[in-house]
Amino acid sequence: MSVALAGRSPSTFDLKSANLPLLALRLKSSELDVLAEELQAQYGDMPDFFEDDGVVLDLAQLPADQAEAVIDFQRVGELLHERRLRLLAVRGGSAQQQADARALGLLLAPEVRVQAPSAAPAADATLPTADSAATAPEPPPPGALVIDRPLRSGQQVYARGRDLVLLAMVNPGAEVIADGHIHVYAPLRGRAIAGARGWAEARIFARDMRPDLVSIAGVYRTGDDPLPDTVWGRAASVRLASSEAGDKLIFEPIE
Repeated sequence: MSVALAGRSPSTFDLKSANLPLLALRLKSSELDVLAEELQAQYGDMPDFFEDDGVVLDLAQLPADQAEAVIDFQRVGELLHERRLRLLAVRGGSAQQQADARALGLLLAPEVRVQAPSAAPAADATLPTADSAATAPEPPPPGALVIDRPLRSGQQVYARGRDLVLLAMVNPGAEVIADGHIHVYAPLRGRAIAGARGWAEARIFARDMRPDLVSIAGVYRTGDDPLPDTVWGRAASVRLASSEAGDKLIFEPIE
């Protein structure tokens, strides 16, 4: 004789699986003073760039001579907290590094997939970026933020989750940032950062290309490295090209 028993479910909670968007910080050096300096250089003037995003610290890219280095995870967490980031887990590293991380209450995330890093050529440098920990960054949704006034030195505009269109001049010392593409229908003299959250397909377009800095998905080039005459002061575009040799920004004239 079979008996059917009524199932009981908790009245106070449901426990279900969830997929959370996380960022992965690929640590390429155990020198935390250098990390602090570079985080300040990259995000110091953008206090609201992150919004309490969770972070997985990826130790897989540490150089061989630092593979067993002692990592001060508490300090890493403090550095990230200053940027409105929350250190939640650690990926890779030695057994001792993982034990130290767990002792601080951090999770181990050995199966997190991070985009494979590549060394940038001398002309371009790779910033310490936070890549999507679960999947490659997706293009922003349709729509754009349109700015029709000139931007003066010290001013900043960030198009979070979309493209940025500027109809007036971006002066030296100004900064324009977008998770998608950046279109400048005027002289670009300041800093332009496209694909700010890791979307490598982002591009930068300018009617008059004379930037202080351009960056796509963390790969940047400063004005200290002069642009070719074919694009300097001309209508041009910038895209990111990847190869076995590394990631490189490609500047092309717009005819």
